[in-house]
Parts: sequence; structure tokens; C-alpha cells
Amino acid sequence: MTALPAATPKKLGLVIDLDTCVGCHACAVACKQWNDIGEWGPLPDVDGSGPRPEGAWLNRVHSYDVTTPDGTGMTLHFPRSCLHCEDAACVTVCPTGASHKRADDGIVLVDPDTCIGCKLCAWACPYGARELDPVQKTMKKCTLCADRIYNVDLAPEDRQPACVQACPTRARHFGDLADPESAVSRLVAERDGQALLPELGYRPVNRYLPPRPRRNKAGDTGAPARLEDGHGFDADRASPLLRWLDRVLTR
Repeated sequence: MTALPAATPKKLGLVIDLDTCVGCHACAVACKQWNDIGEWGPLPDVDGSGPRPEGAWLNRVHSYDVTTPDGTGMTLHFPRSCLHCEDAACVTVCPTGASHKRADDGIVLVDPDTCIGCKLCAWACPYGARELDPVQKTMKKCTLCADRIYNVDLAPEDRQPACVQACPTRARHFGDLADPESAVSRLVAERDGQALLPELGYRPVNRYLPPRPRRNKAGDTGAPARLEDGHGFDADRASPLLRWLDRVLTR
């Protein structure tokens, strides 16, 4: 079985803001596009336009109707991909060493040349983050665009995962979560970023930022609904256009 590194100096990962994700799937499409031509591609599709399409996606977005603590309803969009766990069960069950965690930056990868498609890693992953390529019969997963973030031929601002660059609402952030002074670590600290299913003990690196409280409902007096403290927007002093836009965006 494959061994995990004792520790990694970096913990590269994603921070996903559930408050600003709108479920547009731009991240999933950009991921598919880049990784179809990248080092771990291609990601072929079978019968893509037919009645039973099949293919491998490294990033998916799920949408749920949920009830908030104050009793109001909202739609929550939840992107899901590999969390690059520190104690990755998908690595330790791999019989060929194809699934491995890099010692320098903590990224979990699959070597397509040695993967035999046994699916042990998929069964071990509690997050459903691995998929079997229906054509190559090897396992595929998020690579954090490792062949992109270190590509010196790209401009520095482009050396980030494709999903992060494509997100129109800036709901996705990338960086070193081992560095407490990094932008992503500060964001997690400020917004109380959460790990997914931490009770399982796999120590996922990626973090999710919970949705902010929505505006209070207007009272019977007809007074305008006010934003939660700390939002930084004064509805009483704003123009009618900005007040309308604020109501639309904070529903």
C-alpha cells in the first residue's frame, strides 16, 4: 500500500465561499476544459449529446434547498472536488502507488500510467471525489491544476487553478493553508472556514466559508429591511437603484 508523507511544508488547497457561489458551473466547465488538455488528460466523454452521457468530471456543483436558522429558505450551491486530505485514505489503500500525496506541497494525485482502475481509492474516499474514466479505465480527480500553477510560461496571475480563475463571483480562492499569513488562511480565520466532515479524521485541506446571515424581514410598519451589522451598506442613504440592487442580491 502507498505511504503518506509524515508532513508537508505546504498545504495547497481551495477555500470556497458558499455565500457568493451562484451555482453557475463555470468552475466545473473550466476544470473540464483545462484538464482535458493538461498533463493528466484527456477527460473523454461518451455519448455527450445522447440520452445516456457518461464522462469524468473533476469538479461538480450540487444545489440544495435549505432552511436557515431563522426559518427562511435559500438555495445553497455546493462545489465538490478532491479535498487533498492530510491523512488521505485514497492514498493508503492504493495497491500500486498510483494514488499518492506529494511531499513538497501536499497535492494528492493519481499516476495514470500505474493506475489499474481497481476503484479502491473511490471506495475509501468519503467525499465522492474520484471518478473512473469510462474510456481509459483509470481514476481521475482534482489535481489543483498542478501542471498550471507551476507553469513558468504563464503570467503569474494565471498560475492558479482553472476553476479559481473562471469563477465570476470570486467564490473560489487558492493558496497555502499551512501558512497562517496567507490570504486564504486569513480568509478562513475571518469567516470561520469549515472543514468537510472533520469527525472522520482525514483532515481535509480545503475549507468552506459558510453563508452570511441574510437580511432581516421587513416589519409590519413598512420599514425597509436592514442589512446585518458589518455589511457596510446603508440602505437609507443609498440611491433607489442601489437599494433595488441590494434587495435583489441579498435575497
